Amino acid sequence: MSKVEIVLANTGERMEIEQGTQLADLAAEYIKRRTLEEGKMPRPILGALVNNKVEALQYRIYNPKTIRLLDITSRQGFRMYRNALCFMLYTAVHDCYPKAVLDFDHSLQNGFYCRITSAVEDFELPSQMEVCRTVRERMIELQEQDLPFTSRTMLLTDAIELIRPRHMPKTLYILEHLRQLYIEMNFLGETVHKINGKLAPSTGCLTTWDFRQYEEGYVLMCADPAHPDKLSLFQQTPKLFAIFREHHQWVDLLHTPTVGDYNRIVYKGGGQQLILLSEALHEKKYAEIAEQVKQHGARVVLLAGPSSSGKTTSCRRLSVQLSVLGYDVNQLSLDDYFLSRTLTPRLPNGELDFEGVDALDIPLLNDHLAALIRGEEVKVPTYDFIKGEPYYTGKTLQLGPRSILVVEGIHALNPKLTAEIDDSLKFKVYVSALTQLAIDGQNIIHGTDNRLVRRIVRDNNFRGWNAYETLRRWPEVVRGERIHIFPYQENADVMFNSALLYELGVLKRYAEPLLKQVPEDCEEYSIAQQLLGFSELLLPIDDKFIPYNSIIREFLGGSAFKY
Repeated sequence: MSKVEIVLANTGERMEIEQGTQLADLAAEYIKRRTLEEGKMPRPILGALVNNKVEALQYRIYNPKTIRLLDITSRQGFRMYRNALCFMLYTAVHDCYPKAVLDFDHSLQNGFYCRITSAVEDFELPSQMEVCRTVRERMIELQEQDLPFTSRTMLLTDAIELIRPRHMPKTLYILEHLRQLYIEMNFLGETVHKINGKLAPSTGCLTTWDFRQYEEGYVLMCADPAHPDKLSLFQQTPKLFAIFREHHQWVDLLHTPTVGDYNRIVYKGGGQQLILLSEALHEKKYAEIAEQVKQHGARVVLLAGPSSSGKTTSCRRLSVQLSVLGYDVNQLSLDDYFLSRTLTPRLPNGELDFEGVDALDIPLLNDHLAALIRGEEVKVPTYDFIKGEPYYTGKTLQLGPRSILVVEGIHALNPKLTAEIDDSLKFKVYVSALTQLAIDGQNIIHGTDNRLVRRIVRDNNFRGWNAYETLRRWPEVVRGERIHIFPYQENADVMFNSALLYELGVLKRYAEPLLKQVPEDCEEYSIAQQLLGFSELLLPIDDKFIPYNSIIREFLGGSAFKY
């Protein structure tokens, strides 16, 4: 048999293997060698980057390739683990209750919130406790059987007929409207589905998970990728969960819970109406928050959120609503309180840590806030991001009797930042794109991916960066959010969901050409392909219908606000 040369990126080795070798065989040999060298079994291999494209372990190698084997600690490996776990849950529900339907509503911390409901009128599910117990026991059985996840490329028409009897109308609609001959479908035993992404090799790999009741549904908890033998710590987040409830009210109102529903509306010419309704819901929410600020009697509004959440536009629009209530609104950006670059803390790898709260001049900020509350005038700095130095232009701020100060920045909810200000004077707002369309009942689009698409478009429009540069920096941004922002989100008095149900249909026209330019010779290529995977399912919407004060204008350009 002919041989082919590969490069194993994990070790840097060049080696010759038999043509047609499966990745699974390569992974088994790698595990064997690592075990002998280190005296202990390494983490299971879940898949691989093959020329920086994610592939399952059943993939066969016929040509020269560069291969990086993936475990759960990599972003791509964790997604494969999570995809497989969701499919195992889907299979367990189908096995236990063939007349029920499983819907993943949204991600929740490091897992998923889901519902199990009857799919037909003549079937009634038992109690929530009984359903949870039964499904969980079936999941344990599937895990212990170590069943393989497989995929098969088949005629699209055959795939549609396999899906048709399974009470999956959203998935069926997407398949029926694909314009292709063949499609790759996923299998666990006799259970078939179309999972958006590659899967771990078998149920036996899924050793760390939990399935429990939560509110009126269930939560599927995943392993912590940093500590794969432990579950991610689950914390009650009532304010965040209330946003998810509100989101479902909105999608019911707009009739757009999934990509298929969205496409149906756009195809029938309803894109403009979808934009207008989505924007009206946002404006209504800003007005409600302004009323809450007034009732609270706050002097300072602290507005925080992760990258590309729309904080700056939210600051401007909330300020307009506060002005309508009679306030003299003053705005302050935390970006102007960065320390001189020579004083900026560094990460363990030596790079400057701009994401941490200690990159800000906290004593100066507290002094200024305290002085403003006392009615004193302060000279406000402006930060030069090119030189890495604050400077003063003569700009001053002073609060009068009807004044209110809106402070915007990623760390605004961190108590350390405003320790000198009495809590009774503060009103805290958390802004983020917390939800998004689902592809179908079992495949969701993550809010983090939504924000990443926003950032790719904005960075290209306003910083001249290509998608590769944004993707390369993104893991450090996410790390900073996890450490410095998310732990404080429940401190907020109110949360604002900045996601718009139409936005990915608008952003795709700008993001897709950029994503397609990401070179194949970098690991970011796999993330670009993943983002393209769901973006290409959506019909485009013309951005000419988007109002000039929309959050999306912060990323596209053409906003009525100055940033």
